[in-house]
Amino acid sequence: MEMRTVLALVALLSAGPALAQPQQPTPLSNEPPGASSCSGCHGRSGGIPAIKAKSADEIAATMLEYRAGQGSPTVMDRISKGFTEKEIRDIASWIVQQR
Repeated sequence: MEMRTVLALVALLSAGPALAQPQQPTPLSNEPPGASSCSGCHGRSGGIPAIKAKSADEIAATMLEYRAGQGSPTVMDRISKGFTEKEIRDIASWIVQQR
């Protein structure tokens, strides 16, 4: 085998484990898990409905109502059931901090 071929083979084999490692997404500041999905509908321009001007307590209370099945039937009742009360409060606080 030629020296170039051997060196190329060694380089590929040694790079294999590094290339096989899954890439972890870069976290956005101190964003709680799930918070970034809110911006899809409730982006900085207001959203549907606007949550930009609401307090963290108002956002959390609304999410907790959805979670308990008390809000209007929208996609939010299903989304809110995927979070604990603490996660909902963390997300609401984070949203308010992004203003």
